[in-house]
Amino acid sequence: MIVQRSFKDGDGEAQGTLYLVGTPIGNLEDMTFRAIRILKEVDLIAAEDTRQTRKLLAHFEIGARLVSYHEHNKEASGPELIRLLEAGQSIALVSDAGMPAISDPGADLAAAAAERGLKVVPVPGANAALSALIVSGLPTDRFQFAGFPPRDRKPLVNWLNQLQRQEETLICYESPHRIAKTLPVILEQWGDRRIAMVRELTKRHEEIVRGTISECIAWLEEHPPIGEYCLVIAGISGEEAAAAQQEEASWWIPLSIEDHVAYYEAQNGDRKESIKRVASDRGLQKRDVYNEVMKK
Repeated sequence: MIVQRSFKDGDGEAQGTLYLVGTPIGNLEDMTFRAIRILKEVDLIAAEDTRQTRKLLAHFEIGARLVSYHEHNKEASGPELIRLLEAGQSIALVSDAGMPAISDPGADLAAAAAERGLKVVPVPGANAALSALIVSGLPTDRFQFAGFPPRDRKPLVNWLNQLQRQEETLICYESPHRIAKTLPVILEQWGDRRIAMVRELTKRHEEIVRGTISECIAWLEEHPPIGEYCLVIAGISGEEAAAAQQEEASWWIPLSIEDHVAYYEAQNGDRKESIKRVASDRGLQKRDVYNEVMKK
Protein backbone atom coordinates (compact mmCIF):
# COMPACT_ATOMS: atom_id res chain seq x y z
CA MET A 1 0.00 0.00 0.00
CA ILE A 2 1.23 3.49 -0.88
CA VAL A 3 -0.27 6.54 0.85
CA GLN A 4 0.31 9.89 -0.83
CA ARG A 5 0.21 13.13 1.16
CA SER A 6 0.30 15.56 -1.75
CA PHE A 7 1.04 18.73 0.19
CA LYS A 8 2.88 17.49 3.27
CA ASP A 9 6.52 18.46 3.15
CA GLY A 10 8.93 15.64 3.90
CA ASP A 11 12.25 15.95 5.65
CA GLY A 12 14.90 16.11 2.99
CA GLU A 13 12.44 14.98 0.33
CA ALA A 14 14.36 14.50 -2.93
CA GLN A 15 11.71 13.25 -5.35
CA GLY A 16 9.80 15.48 -7.71
CA THR A 17 6.06 15.75 -8.35
CA LEU A 18 4.08 14.88 -11.46
CA TYR A 19 1.31 17.44 -12.00
CA LEU A 20 -1.60 16.48 -14.28
CA VAL A 21 -2.62 19.90 -15.54
CA GLY A 22 -5.95 20.60 -17.19
CA THR A 23 -5.87 22.99 -20.14
CA PRO A 24 -8.69 24.70 -22.08
CA ILE A 25 -10.75 22.64 -24.52
CA GLY A 26 -11.25 25.63 -26.79
CA ASN A 27 -11.64 28.86 -24.82
CA LEU A 28 -8.40 30.19 -23.32
CA GLU A 29 -10.40 31.95 -20.59
CA ASP A 30 -10.97 28.53 -19.03
CA MET A 31 -7.30 28.30 -17.99
CA THR A 32 -7.12 28.42 -14.20
CA PHE A 33 -4.80 30.63 -12.16
CA ARG A 34 -3.37 27.54 -10.49
CA ALA A 35 -2.64 25.84 -13.82
CA ILE A 36 -0.73 28.91 -15.01
CA ARG A 37 1.27 29.06 -11.77
CA ILE A 38 2.16 25.35 -11.85
CA LEU A 39 3.26 25.53 -15.49
CA LYS A 40 5.53 28.46 -14.63
CA GLU A 41 7.04 26.73 -11.59
CA VAL A 42 7.78 23.21 -12.85
CA ASP A 43 11.15 22.15 -14.22
CA LEU A 44 9.63 20.89 -17.45
CA ILE A 45 6.32 20.34 -19.24
CA ALA A 46 5.54 17.08 -21.03
CA ALA A 47 3.06 17.65 -23.86
CA GLU A 48 1.15 15.42 -26.26
CA ASP A 49 1.62 17.94 -29.10
CA THR A 50 4.40 20.43 -28.43
CA ARG A 51 3.29 22.68 -31.30
CA GLN A 52 -0.18 23.08 -29.79
CA THR A 53 1.15 23.52 -26.27
CA ARG A 54 3.67 26.18 -27.38
CA LYS A 55 0.76 28.38 -28.46
CA LEU A 56 -0.80 28.03 -25.01
CA LEU A 57 2.47 28.74 -23.22
CA ALA A 58 3.18 31.76 -25.39
CA HIS A 59 -0.28 33.21 -24.67
CA PHE A 60 0.31 33.02 -20.91
CA GLU A 61 4.02 33.93 -21.13
CA ILE A 62 5.20 30.62 -19.71
CA GLY A 63 8.82 29.80 -20.46
CA ALA A 64 9.31 26.35 -18.92
CA ARG A 65 11.19 23.68 -20.85
CA LEU A 66 8.89 21.66 -23.12
CA VAL A 67 9.33 17.99 -24.04
CA SER A 68 7.28 15.56 -26.11
CA TYR A 69 5.30 12.70 -24.60
CA HIS A 70 2.68 10.95 -26.74
CA GLU A 71 1.37 7.54 -27.80
CA HIS A 72 4.19 6.88 -30.24
CA ASN A 73 7.15 7.75 -28.00
CA LYS A 74 5.83 6.89 -24.52
CA GLU A 75 7.84 3.67 -24.30
CA ALA A 76 11.07 5.69 -24.56
CA SER A 77 9.99 8.99 -22.99
CA GLY A 78 8.09 7.53 -20.05
CA PRO A 79 11.06 5.92 -18.25
CA GLU A 80 13.14 9.06 -18.78
CA LEU A 81 10.43 11.24 -17.25
CA ILE A 82 10.20 8.85 -14.29
CA ARG A 83 13.98 9.06 -13.88
CA LEU A 84 13.80 12.86 -13.80
CA LEU A 85 11.00 12.75 -11.20
CA GLU A 86 13.04 10.39 -9.03
CA ALA A 87 15.98 12.79 -9.40
CA GLY A 88 13.86 15.57 -7.90
CA GLN A 89 12.54 17.43 -10.91
CA SER A 90 8.90 18.51 -11.04
CA ILE A 91 7.00 17.80 -14.26
CA ALA A 92 3.66 19.04 -15.57
CA LEU A 93 1.84 16.72 -17.95
CA VAL A 94 -0.63 18.31 -20.38
CA SER A 95 -2.70 16.97 -23.26
CA ASP A 96 -3.79 18.84 -26.38
CA ALA A 97 -6.96 19.94 -24.60
CA GLY A 98 -8.73 19.16 -21.33
CA MET A 99 -7.52 16.82 -18.62
CA PRO A 100 -4.51 14.60 -19.34
CA ALA A 101 -4.66 10.84 -18.70
CA ILE A 102 -8.26 10.50 -19.96
CA SER A 103 -8.28 8.49 -23.22
CA ASP A 104 -4.70 9.70 -23.32
CA PRO A 105 -1.19 8.13 -23.05
CA GLY A 106 -0.64 10.25 -19.95
CA ALA A 107 -2.52 7.56 -18.01
CA ASP A 108 0.49 5.26 -18.40
CA LEU A 109 2.90 7.86 -17.04
CA ALA A 110 0.62 8.67 -14.11
CA ALA A 111 0.29 4.96 -13.27
CA ALA A 112 4.05 4.38 -13.49
CA ALA A 113 4.74 7.34 -11.20
CA ALA A 114 2.13 6.22 -8.66
CA GLU A 115 3.55 2.68 -8.60
CA ARG A 116 6.95 4.10 -7.65
CA GLY A 117 5.51 6.15 -4.81
CA LEU A 118 6.02 9.46 -6.62
CA LYS A 119 3.53 12.24 -6.00
CA VAL A 120 0.90 12.53 -8.73
CA VAL A 121 -1.13 15.70 -8.23
CA PRO A 122 -4.20 16.77 -10.23
CA VAL A 123 -4.58 20.39 -11.31
CA PRO A 124 -8.22 20.32 -12.47
CA GLY A 125 -9.48 22.15 -15.50
CA ALA A 126 -11.90 21.87 -18.40
CA ASN A 127 -13.13 18.45 -19.48
CA ALA A 128 -15.14 17.76 -22.64
CA ALA A 129 -16.96 14.65 -21.40
CA LEU A 130 -18.33 16.23 -18.21
CA SER A 131 -19.08 19.51 -19.96
CA ALA A 132 -21.12 17.63 -22.56
CA LEU A 133 -22.91 15.61 -19.89
CA ILE A 134 -24.16 18.60 -17.91
CA VAL A 135 -25.64 20.30 -20.99
CA SER A 136 -27.07 17.12 -22.54
CA GLY A 137 -30.40 17.17 -20.75
CA LEU A 138 -29.87 13.51 -19.81
CA PRO A 139 -29.53 12.07 -16.28
CA THR A 140 -26.28 13.04 -14.57
CA ASP A 141 -26.58 11.12 -11.30
CA ARG A 142 -24.96 7.99 -12.79
CA PHE A 143 -22.83 7.93 -15.90
CA GLN A 144 -20.10 5.94 -17.62
CA PHE A 145 -17.31 7.29 -19.81
CA ALA A 146 -16.40 4.81 -22.53
CA GLY A 147 -13.74 6.65 -24.57
CA PHE A 148 -13.75 6.15 -28.35
CA PRO A 149 -15.93 3.39 -29.91
CA PRO A 150 -14.06 0.77 -31.97
CA ARG A 151 -13.76 1.64 -35.66
CA ASP A 152 -14.62 -1.70 -37.29
CA ARG A 153 -18.16 -3.04 -37.23
CA LYS A 154 -17.59 -6.37 -35.44
CA PRO A 155 -15.61 -4.89 -32.49
CA LEU A 156 -18.14 -2.02 -32.38
CA VAL A 157 -21.07 -4.43 -32.09
CA ASN A 158 -19.26 -6.35 -29.33
CA TRP A 159 -18.53 -3.05 -27.54
CA LEU A 160 -22.19 -2.04 -27.77
CA ASN A 161 -23.36 -5.45 -26.53
CA GLN A 162 -21.21 -5.05 -23.41
CA LEU A 163 -22.74 -1.64 -22.68
CA GLN A 164 -26.29 -2.28 -23.86
CA ARG A 165 -27.85 -3.02 -20.48
CA GLN A 166 -26.13 -0.26 -18.55
CA GLU A 167 -28.66 2.03 -16.88
CA GLU A 168 -26.08 4.81 -16.55
CA THR A 169 -25.87 7.62 -19.08
CA LEU A 170 -23.08 6.77 -21.52
CA ILE A 171 -20.47 9.28 -22.68
CA CYS A 172 -18.10 8.63 -25.56
CA TYR A 173 -16.05 10.53 -28.12
CA GLU A 174 -16.30 10.18 -31.88
CA SER A 175 -14.55 11.77 -34.86
CA PRO A 176 -16.42 13.64 -37.61
CA HIS A 177 -15.27 10.99 -40.08
CA ARG A 178 -16.82 8.15 -38.09
CA ILE A 179 -19.97 9.48 -36.45
CA ALA A 180 -22.27 8.98 -39.46
CA LYS A 181 -21.22 5.29 -39.53
CA THR A 182 -21.32 4.74 -35.78
CA LEU A 183 -24.79 6.11 -35.03
CA PRO A 184 -26.69 3.71 -37.34
CA VAL A 185 -24.99 0.74 -35.64
CA ILE A 186 -25.98 2.10 -32.21
CA LEU A 187 -29.57 2.52 -33.46
CA GLU A 188 -29.56 -1.02 -34.80
CA GLN A 189 -28.22 -2.53 -31.56
CA TRP A 190 -29.86 -0.33 -28.92
CA GLY A 191 -32.97 1.11 -30.51
CA ASP A 192 -33.91 4.77 -30.73
CA ARG A 193 -32.59 6.13 -27.45
CA ARG A 194 -32.29 9.77 -26.47
CA ILE A 195 -28.93 11.29 -27.29
CA ALA A 196 -27.04 14.58 -27.34
CA MET A 197 -24.36 15.26 -29.95
CA VAL A 198 -22.03 17.94 -28.61
CA ARG A 199 -19.22 19.58 -30.57
CA GLU A 200 -16.97 22.64 -30.47
CA LEU A 201 -17.45 23.01 -26.71
CA THR A 202 -16.51 26.46 -25.37
CA LYS A 203 -15.74 27.68 -28.91
CA ARG A 204 -17.59 30.13 -31.11
CA HIS A 205 -19.44 27.38 -33.01
CA GLU A 206 -20.43 25.35 -29.95
CA GLU A 207 -23.37 23.13 -30.89
CA ILE A 208 -25.58 20.75 -28.92
CA VAL A 209 -28.04 18.61 -30.86
CA ARG A 210 -30.56 16.85 -28.59
CA GLY A 211 -33.05 14.26 -29.76
CA THR A 212 -33.29 10.58 -30.61
CA ILE A 213 -30.58 8.64 -32.41
CA SER A 214 -32.65 8.52 -35.61
CA GLU A 215 -33.23 12.28 -35.45
CA CYS A 216 -29.50 12.87 -35.06
CA ILE A 217 -28.75 10.63 -38.04
CA ALA A 218 -31.17 12.68 -40.12
CA TRP A 219 -29.58 15.90 -38.83
CA LEU A 220 -26.13 14.77 -39.94
CA GLU A 221 -27.45 14.01 -43.42
CA GLU A 222 -28.46 17.66 -43.73
CA HIS A 223 -25.56 19.10 -41.73
CA PRO A 224 -22.24 17.36 -42.51
CA PRO A 225 -20.28 16.67 -39.29
CA ILE A 226 -17.50 19.09 -38.44
CA GLY A 227 -15.15 18.80 -35.46
CA GLU A 228 -14.79 16.19 -32.76
CA TYR A 229 -18.05 15.02 -31.16
CA CYS A 230 -18.91 14.04 -27.63
CA LEU A 231 -21.92 11.72 -27.61
CA VAL A 232 -24.09 11.50 -24.51
CA ILE A 233 -26.52 8.59 -24.76
CA ALA A 234 -29.34 7.61 -22.40
CA GLY A 235 -28.90 4.33 -20.57
CA ILE A 236 -31.45 1.55 -20.68
CA SER A 237 -34.61 2.32 -18.69
CA GLY A 238 -35.43 0.44 -15.52
CA GLU A 239 -38.40 -1.23 -17.22
CA GLU A 240 -36.28 -2.30 -20.20
CA ALA A 241 -33.57 -3.61 -17.88
CA ALA A 242 -36.10 -5.68 -15.92
CA ALA A 243 -37.61 -7.07 -19.13
CA ALA A 244 -34.15 -7.96 -20.48
CA GLN A 245 -33.23 -9.64 -17.21
CA GLN A 246 -36.45 -11.64 -17.26
CA GLU A 247 -35.84 -12.67 -20.86
CA GLU A 248 -32.32 -13.76 -20.01
CA ALA A 249 -33.51 -15.69 -16.98
CA SER A 250 -36.04 -17.60 -19.12
CA TRP A 251 -33.73 -18.64 -21.94
CA TRP A 252 -34.37 -22.29 -21.20
CA ILE A 253 -38.16 -22.24 -21.73
CA PRO A 254 -38.05 -23.73 -25.27
CA LEU A 255 -35.91 -26.64 -24.03
CA SER A 256 -37.13 -29.95 -22.71
CA ILE A 257 -35.94 -30.94 -19.25
CA GLU A 258 -33.59 -33.47 -20.81
CA ASP A 259 -32.07 -30.86 -23.18
CA HIS A 260 -31.86 -28.38 -20.32
CA VAL A 261 -29.79 -30.83 -18.26
CA ALA A 262 -27.67 -31.73 -21.29
CA TYR A 263 -26.88 -28.02 -21.82
CA TYR A 264 -25.46 -27.62 -18.33
CA GLU A 265 -23.75 -31.00 -18.42
CA ALA A 266 -21.91 -30.01 -21.59
CA GLN A 267 -20.55 -27.02 -19.68
CA ASN A 268 -19.53 -28.62 -16.40
CA GLY A 269 -19.44 -32.36 -17.07
CA ASP A 270 -21.32 -33.03 -13.85
CA ARG A 271 -24.83 -34.54 -14.26
CA LYS A 272 -25.72 -34.24 -10.58
CA GLU A 273 -24.85 -30.52 -10.52
CA SER A 274 -26.66 -30.00 -13.82
CA ILE A 275 -29.85 -31.58 -12.46
CA LYS A 276 -29.61 -29.31 -9.42
CA ARG A 277 -29.31 -26.21 -11.61
CA VAL A 278 -32.22 -27.26 -13.82
CA ALA A 279 -34.37 -27.82 -10.76
CA SER A 280 -33.48 -24.32 -9.55
CA ASP A 281 -34.22 -22.74 -12.95
CA ARG A 282 -37.61 -24.41 -13.24
CA GLY A 283 -38.69 -24.32 -9.61
CA LEU A 284 -38.87 -28.12 -9.44
CA GLN A 285 -37.70 -30.74 -6.96
CA LYS A 286 -34.36 -32.34 -7.86
CA ARG A 287 -35.91 -35.79 -7.74
CA ASP A 288 -38.53 -34.77 -10.31
CA VAL A 289 -35.82 -33.60 -12.71
CA TYR A 290 -33.81 -36.76 -12.03
CA ASN A 291 -36.80 -39.01 -12.68
CA GLU A 292 -37.61 -37.17 -15.92
CA VAL A 293 -34.07 -37.51 -17.22
CA MET A 294 -33.55 -41.10 -16.14
CA LYS A 295 -36.75 -42.43 -17.70
CA LYS A 296 -35.49 -41.45 -21.18
